Amino acid sequence: MILEALGSVLIGLAVAVAALRWLPRQLPATPLVLSTGPGAALFGALLGHSVLGDGHPTATLTTSLIMAVALLSLLVRRPGRRLHRSAAA
Repeated sequence: MILEALGSVLIGLAVAVAALRWLPRQLPATPLVLSTGPGAALFGALLGHSVLGDGHPTATLTTSLIMAVALLSLLVRRPGRRLHRSAAA
């Protein structure tokens, strides 16, 4: 379990660094991205390990990769989209 946790944190960090290099202007502050990636991957590994149990390290690390990519994709800002304010505000 310790190696899965360490592997998932490294996967999350690699995904975060790749996202910062690929989409530098569309992501928020660098510390937020660099902390979201490993945190999301660790949560994904915990989720995968609790669902699958012992003996499935590849599937657990795949789950952590999917979770890191999914949560980092929520941080991406789309260019040209503005926030709409309600009429009451």
